Amino acid sequence: MIINFPNIINQDGQAHYYGIIVNAEQKHKYFNELLNKIEWTNEKLVMFGKEITTKRKVAFYGDSLMNYTYSNKTKQALRWTPLLMEIKQLATSQTGRNYNACLLNLYHDGEEGMGWHSDNEKEIVPNSSIASLSFGAERKFAIKHKANKETHSILLESGSLFEMLGSFQKHWLHSMPKSKKIATPRINLTFRQMHS
Repeated sequence: MIINFPNIINQDGQAHYYGIIVNAEQKHKYFNELLNKIEWTNEKLVMFGKEITTKRKVAFYGDSLMNYTYSNKTKQALRWTPLLMEIKQLATSQTGRNYNACLLNLYHDGEEGMGWHSDNEKEIVPNSSIASLSFGAERKFAIKHKANKETHSILLESGSLFEMLGSFQKHWLHSMPKSKKIATPRINLTFRQMHS
């Protein structure tokens, strides 16, 4: 059954926080299996004309050998694992939307974060849903309107689901601020609808 969760923003797109959608045993299982069975690689980005390697690790999976280019780097999708298919079905059952790709991030601790950005690359279907599932450390997720600078933040709990859709990526930026208080890892899965 699909439940409509309130939109946490009042303009220019939708952002829905579903809260925790898996039980404690599932959270533990998913976190450990993702940590050990995903083909994690260090992120290589081009910033100010220089290539840097981040501590944060990433992986990209999808329905086909699709490519995804961001920060001047192109990733080719790996084939779904049974575990990722199971979690993807969980996201679909909550949002009622289908996804054909997933970008995963592994943050080892609070010293690793993500700056302000929008997920608006040309490979992503415009106005489509991005379903973000979190496992491990709770982290603050911040959003900021590009024009009027309105801000919101939400604590993403382990086992929780957050969805962005509609014109959200066009009008809003989002980030994951760093925090020295967080000493444990977080794994984030962002299920996407991409041109194949």
